[in-house]
Formats: sequence, structure tokens, C-alpha cells
Amino acid sequence: MTRYIVQRVLFIIPVALLVSFMTFMIIHLVPGDPARVLLGEEATPQTVAALRQQLGLDKPLLVQFGIWFLQLLHGNLGQSIQLQQPVWQAIQQRLPVTAELGVAALIYSLVIAVPLGIYSATHRDTWVDWLVNVLSLLTTAIPGFVLGLVLLFLFAVTVRAFPPGGYVSFADDPAGNIRDLILPMVTLGTGAIAVNLRQIRASMIEVLNQDYVRTARAKGLEERRVQYVHALRNALIPVLTIVGLQVGAIIGGAFVVESIFLWPGIGQLAVTSMLSKDYPAVQGIVLLSAFAYMGANLLVDVSYAFLDPRIRFDKK
Repeated sequence: MTRYIVQRVLFIIPVALLVSFMTFMIIHLVPGDPARVLLGEEATPQTVAALRQQLGLDKPLLVQFGIWFLQLLHGNLGQSIQLQQPVWQAIQQRLPVTAELGVAALIYSLVIAVPLGIYSATHRDTWVDWLVNVLSLLTTAIPGFVLGLVLLFLFAVTVRAFPPGGYVSFADDPAGNIRDLILPMVTLGTGAIAVNLRQIRASMIEVLNQDYVRTARAKGLEERRVQYVHALRNALIPVLTIVGLQVGAIIGGAFVVESIFLWPGIGQLAVTSMLSKDYPAVQGIVLLSAFAYMGANLLVDVSYAFLDPRIRFDKK
């Protein structure tokens, strides 16, 4: 197991750097000049040229990437052009806020999807199974930004049960933090419900038809024990794979959701950085997102061995 984890960690590093290099090249192809954005349209060409030289934007792209990479080797993600502060410091300030939203959205999707998926699998071809399938299709079809705007209109503008946006930390105001969290959490996590639900349903149906489940029933075990002890544990293995992949979807969805609900996290920082052509900030956020996505998938792979003792990663 240890050898496998070390190999995966060593594999993560070059992949993350490759993603950063591709992002660096793509973002520089987008029209716009960060120096012009920072100084405004009324700035003289001489002033813009001086700022470009100060920021190192007058150098060739490969030279700029090389400078950024050398800084990265020393633990420095560069200086944010927009915020005028170290990129790592800006990320540190916003990372707990995004992590709170992402973890809450993932838990919300699993809390809804797991019981419905199990119930749908054990009550196939009933009106409940049909209703669950219809709801899963509807939640898949609705884009996240549309759902967010609808929730804002219904529950923040019309009913006024929740605030339209903003954030307060749990330490300062626990009740206010939960109120601020609900609408963004539902918006971000609803799309994942359908994927988790359908995967859990399919996995449970497959496992419930296995010989060892029939044997457990033949021995007279209670049906609930057969479903939740013998079947569910093996049915969760493919679900974990989907959950690992959803980390990337949640990171990407946070960009939109945080902008809609004025959630001051990494996603909102990424959007404002891209609009202002803040190359160092975008690079740092992309690198962090790549590490988070691949790290989550590594944790999922390792958890397979705990769910099924037959799974081994080390070569004999």
C-alpha cells in the first residue's frame, strides 16, 4: 500500500505541472493586457509599457513560465497583479471558505442519493422507483447556474427565507453561516445527486443478485441486514469512483456558484482573476485545483482496500 501511494504521489506532480503549463499558454492567448486592465483605459502607452516591464510581461512566454516555475520550486506562487499580495496568501484566505462549501455540497448529495438509491433498488418497477428516476433526470438536465438563479428568486427575493448572498464564518455567527450556506450548497450539490443516485441504484441491483446475497437470505437473515451489511458495502465501491470524479465537478461548479451567491472563496477569486488577466493568481488556483482533484482520487483508490479486503495494490 505504501509503495502504491508513493508512486501515485510522484505521478501527481508532473501531471499538475503539465496542467499548469497548458493553462499558462491558453490564458495568454486570451485577448487583453493585465497592465492595461490594472491602469485603466486612460493610461498612456509609456505607463503601460513600464508596468509590463515591471511585471515581467514583456518577456517571451516560455521565459515567463520558466520564471514562475523556478519560483514554484522555492514555494512561491508569485504575486497577484490584481490584489497586490502573494498568491499563496490570497488562496489561504479563501481556501477554507471554498472547502466548507464543497464538503457541504458533497455530503448533501450523498445524504440524499444513498437512501433514495437503496430504496429505489430494493423497490424496482414501483411508482417510487419511477419517481426517483424522473427526479434524477430532472436534476441532471438543469444547469447549475440556472438552478442557482431560480433558488435566489424563490427563496431570497420572493419568500426571503435566505440571504441573497454573502458569507459569515461559523465562528462569528453559526446560524448566519448555515443560512448563507444552504442555497449555494443546494445549487452545487444537486447536480451530483442524480449521478450518485443512479450509480448506487445500479450497484445495489447488481450486488443483490449475487450468489452470496442469495445465500445470506437462504440462511434466514433479516432482509434489512442483508441489504445494509452484506450488499451495501460492496455496492459502495463503484460509487466511490464516481465521488472521486465529482470532486473535479464541484471545483469547477464552485467558480459559478460562488460568483452567483457572492461566496468569497477560491472560485470567485478565479473568476475575478481571469477577468482581470491576473496570470499568477490563475496559475496558482489551477495548480491547487489539479492537486486537490488528483489527491481526492488517490484517497478514493486507497479506500477501496478498506471496503473490500480482497483488493490489494502492492505487487507480490
